[in-house]
Amino acid sequence: MSLKERVYHFIEPDHEPGRIVDVAIIVLILLNIVALILETVESIYNLNRAAFELFEDFSLTVFAIEYLVRLWAITANPRFSHPVTGRIRFVLTPLAIIDFLAILPLFLPPPTVDARFIRVIRVIRIFRVLKLVRYFRALRLLGHVIADRKEELVSIFLVLLILLALSSSLMYLVEHEDQPEVFTSIPATMWWSIVTLTTVGYGDTYPITALGQTIAAVIAILGIGMFALPAGLLGAGFVDALAAHRSEDSERRCPHCGELLDE
Repeated sequence: MSLKERVYHFIEPDHEPGRIVDVAIIVLILLNIVALILETVESIYNLNRAAFELFEDFSLTVFAIEYLVRLWAITANPRFSHPVTGRIRFVLTPLAIIDFLAILPLFLPPPTVDARFIRVIRVIRIFRVLKLVRYFRALRLLGHVIADRKEELVSIFLVLLILLALSSSLMYLVEHEDQPEVFTSIPATMWWSIVTLTTVGYGDTYPITALGQTIAAVIAILGIGMFALPAGLLGAGFVDALAAHRSEDSERRCPHCGELLDE
């Protein structure tokens, strides 16, 4: 096995030699999220500004090294074996894009006195939590399920958009005359439709006519059913994918000791 193949198996999740690297990266990601949360507390941030900046520089260095090493060793994977096109295809994969977003602050200009720009840089760092997808099998399986069921999910989303347009139009026609300051237009009424279809119901906008309340009741019931569809679809797909993965995993293990067999 070449050096590149050894490095690839060491940094790639689900390979035994690199478990310590996986754990270290996961801990660093979690610490970054904690730091990002604490930085929004001005009293804590102002008191420990130097420590936060030092930790951010350290994290950026680690994530950048990980990204470059992964980019160098990825050609050990047969899917990305070509030294040029293989690496280009790799950097365009969802996980590689997430890795790049984690180090994006490296390529942004230095923070200015503009507080909004500083907040943008801080918020960008939240994308680092998405790096956990690489290290947790369940999250990767969920991504595969969403990709496999994308056509069904798109169809449900289109039906929801149609229902949103219909409910907003009906409610505007029924309630506008009685509440012109509330249901001012169909786009404004869409706020009511969204919170009703999602069964959130903030209560700041509601119908007062009998016909409007009847329509609202029907829409609320339809909303429960429509939003249950994607949840059920993803739940069933996740169970199927998990069962298939466990079956595949058991076939790769020795029936006597349980260790992974060589490819």
